[in-house]
Amino acid sequence: MERRSALKNMGMVFGYAVATPTLLGVLQSCKGKPAYANWVPSHFEQDKGYALAQMVDVILPKTDTPSATELNVHVFIDEFAKSVLPEEQQGFMTMVMDKFMGKVLAGSGKESLMDIEGEDFEAALTKYLSKRTDEEEEAQQKAIEEYMKVKMEGGDAELDEEVACFTFAQNVRDISTWAYKSSKYIGEEVLAYLPIPGEYVACGDVNELTGGKAWSL
Repeated sequence: MERRSALKNMGMVFGYAVATPTLLGVLQSCKGKPAYANWVPSHFEQDKGYALAQMVDVILPKTDTPSATELNVHVFIDEFAKSVLPEEQQGFMTMVMDKFMGKVLAGSGKESLMDIEGEDFEAALTKYLSKRTDEEEEAQQKAIEEYMKVKMEGGDAELDEEVACFTFAQNVRDISTWAYKSSKYIGEEVLAYLPIPGEYVACGDVNELTGGKAWSL
């Protein structure tokens, strides 16, 4: 599993395209934040928020750079779901999250999401973040589109559990990567950062220009 894979297909399901400066500010307020076991989400149920925090730290663990939770990525996702997602996509996110977390909990053999640990996510994330064929991805997207169409028309629909789990894992990975790269620390301390743009070099070698680092957005 690629722990820091490049952000792909943003917005395919959750529809995120814009985040306000206030929302992005969540990513900057790292000092003095409580341990996420005691964190009270504003959108998710507490046990699911706790599990989500552990999940994003498995995707973006602490190495020579901070972990996802050290940069408040879990808080960002919770606020994003509450403040940015339309109501129908909030419902979709809740549904796929419930299926994914249920799968993880069943595999852990534990009674509550408050009991699981980061290692309990390893098997599920390895499976659901694995590369699939174009045909499998197209089938997943078609299933989601059909599900959303029925729901928006007021009908009853059920999304296959495997499709739901793949969808949730992939979208959490993508939004976590986006939030992580959008944080002030990563933008200024890890990526190549130039607050006042200078000379434009169209064909320069990235190793010479930035030491191999991607530019901060």
